[in-house]
Amino acid sequence: MASTNTGNRGVLNALKVPEVRKRILFTLLILVVVRLGAQIPVPGVSRDVFSNWFANQTAGAVSLFDMITGGSFSQMSVFALSITPYITSSIIMQLMTIVIPSLEELQKDQDGREKMQKYTFYLSIILSAVQAVAMGIGFYRNNSLQTHSVFALIVVIASMIVGACVLVFFGEEITKHGVGNGISMILLFNIISRLPQDMKTLYDTFMKGRNIVKAGLALIVILAIIIFMIAFVVVLQEAYVKIPVQNSSKIQGRRTLRSQGDHIPFKINSANVIPVIFASSLMSMPGLIVSFVGKTPGGVGGEIIRVLSQNNWFNPAAMQYTVGAVIYALLVIAFAYFYTSITFNPQEVAEQLKERGSFIPGHRPGKQTVDYLQSVSNSTIVIGAVGLLIVAMVPIVLSGLFGADVSFGGTSLIIIVGVIIETIRQVDSKVGQRHLTGILSKK
Repeated sequence: MASTNTGNRGVLNALKVPEVRKRILFTLLILVVVRLGAQIPVPGVSRDVFSNWFANQTAGAVSLFDMITGGSFSQMSVFALSITPYITSSIIMQLMTIVIPSLEELQKDQDGREKMQKYTFYLSIILSAVQAVAMGIGFYRNNSLQTHSVFALIVVIASMIVGACVLVFFGEEITKHGVGNGISMILLFNIISRLPQDMKTLYDTFMKGRNIVKAGLALIVILAIIIFMIAFVVVLQEAYVKIPVQNSSKIQGRRTLRSQGDHIPFKINSANVIPVIFASSLMSMPGLIVSFVGKTPGGVGGEIIRVLSQNNWFNPAAMQYTVGAVIYALLVIAFAYFYTSITFNPQEVAEQLKERGSFIPGHRPGKQTVDYLQSVSNSTIVIGAVGLLIVAMVPIVLSGLFGADVSFGGTSLIIIVGVIIETIRQVDSKVGQRHLTGILSKK
């Protein structure tokens, strides 16, 4: 009870700070505008034709994309592309810093990071243009346009590009004048907006038309699974390994002062949700291409596409397609290793420790330290990847066995938990400046 009261005081204290209150209200206002914009249809697109096309899709990437856009894609609104071009460009720029040394240097100071943000924005415009053109041509060929003309095609493409740019602008405004990272907040709000529909799907699948005992039991099981998944994701996101670090001794007069030990926090899930998104996108790409082309291959090609589609896994009537889940698991682990390897450099960390006169107890500076850091990295990657697989696979297994087709899966849960935790920490830091108890504070 005391912790609950403390949490309530933390929320009230946050609202008492004028700056925080204004930032929260500004963020909510922008997010409401985003959801209202998601209801504005793209001019010239026949929504009935597109809805029929979307309903017949089996590619997992289509559902993932629609989840990220908050349903804007399935409704074909002006925000159909949402912030996906910006997210993709951010990942590309992060990967490019490993390949291009000049980009890596830009990240070391504030002016350089601002330039990187501009480059990311420009790249997102290019990516949104590429996606809009590809989708517009697909609509044109499939007769999804109300008017089959080049002008109508240009209007559709321009509308989607402008919509993506407006959302990026809104995201930057939230970052500057609101709470949390703007792009992440829009992504979070998009995902949460799908929850009512998902809850209705669960009700229709497991509770509708059943007696009160069976419906109540189903509700208890659903709530237990949701609570377990949320708790598991929180632990996965917050868990880290402490690598002990000892600072060198200092001589003061005739005494030798030994510095207190420190540690390097190494996150268990350092790759976050990136491996799951990469693996899902890669496996869904063949089916997505086939869907846009409008041709369904038969024979071996058709069987391969069915194996790669998450919608066919763990289906009791066709368990042979579940082999795709094994491929999916291997890809998640591979991408976790790949992403961590380019974001964590043991050699660079060992050199930084050596430069400041620190060392890891039991390991000599140099190669021994590098090998130890690499071994810790490898072990945590495996643990983090397995944790990601558990979170990602539970909704897929339940969907295959019971037909609970919901957009709220492991990927969205990781995003929701991560964004909420980081946003609360930012609010707490601002509240703490006023010497008040924050939301996460224990006292």
